[in-house]
Amino acid sequence: MEASQGAHLLTSSPVIAVIIPCFKVRAHVLDVIAKIGPYVTHIFVVDDCCPESTGDLLSGHVDKRLVVIRHSSNKGVGGAVMSGYRAALDAGADVLVKVDGDGQMDPSLILRFVEPIVAGAADYTKGNRFFFIEGLHSMPKLRLFGNAILSFMTKLSSGYWDIMDPTNGYTAIHRDVASHLPLQKISHRYFFETDMLFRLNTLGAVVLDVPMASAYGAEVSNLKIRKIVGEFLFKHVRNFAKRVFYNYYLRDMSLASIELPLGVAFFTFGTLFGSYHWWQSTSVGEWSSPGTVMLSALPVIIGIQFILAFLGHDISSVPRRPFHRRKHTSQALGVGHTVAAKYDLEIEPLKRSATASKAEP
Repeated sequence: MEASQGAHLLTSSPVIAVIIPCFKVRAHVLDVIAKIGPYVTHIFVVDDCCPESTGDLLSGHVDKRLVVIRHSSNKGVGGAVMSGYRAALDAGADVLVKVDGDGQMDPSLILRFVEPIVAGAADYTKGNRFFFIEGLHSMPKLRLFGNAILSFMTKLSSGYWDIMDPTNGYTAIHRDVASHLPLQKISHRYFFETDMLFRLNTLGAVVLDVPMASAYGAEVSNLKIRKIVGEFLFKHVRNFAKRVFYNYYLRDMSLASIELPLGVAFFTFGTLFGSYHWWQSTSVGEWSSPGTVMLSALPVIIGIQFILAFLGHDISSVPRRPFHRRKHTSQALGVGHTVAAKYDLEIEPLKRSATASKAEP
């Protein structure tokens, strides 16, 4: 049924590559590969120095699409995915799909992730396990709470306010976007899904959530929450600062570029001024004057208003036009007649428009 749907959805016959990072998933990976449909051209399994020798298990596999990539040292799930991306790009894949090897991600859903990219509606698609409320009952409560907190932190640091479930590793990406990502800089460990979103935002790529359900069985997660809380918090703050600098000061400036520093300055001044005078009045046992209270409260209120205004602008600035469509359009303005025809672009009006804009003073 899913394969017949694929023939209908993928009318442009893209070359699809699936990347499966493997570390302690020997018991599940063969079943995952068996469920990958014929519409997939390449399957890259990355043995990330797996102690269970997953690469050896697959070395004699009969599936001709399968290529095993071996790491001599463990690079983490992000490092394994980046190796798979490079191999898929070298193989000429149009869409790169990442599926975990632990059996929690249904390979029959691959077409759902590929379709928006092929249709030109998105550059990057990712799973969202929060869409179906009924399915949340099967998710461990600690993981559910952790994902809710991480979702908010990721919205702030990545700029994608319209997505949920940021740590979901079921993803697909257009080759034009993947080829422009600094693969060597993306986090190699468990932060890599979130770091990917930050990098995608710097390109202005469109990210789309794909509703899905996950199966939680006897598999054991290698992620230890207590060990990554501090690391995740630091990296979220770092990525937020970088994104704000890139988007609001380096590449463009707007009213929001002024609202954020003013908001932080007013809020900080009011907080410090009020705290100091509260401590001073408490020490001497006297009430602070109304003027002192107002001078403390007013900057805090103004600062919060400025910060909320910045957040409102940031939320409305989520990328809406796919990066790979913009790239093809820019090629069409030059000599890209083939690409222009593919996307029903009228090449001559575009050229005249570009020429006229250059001629304006």
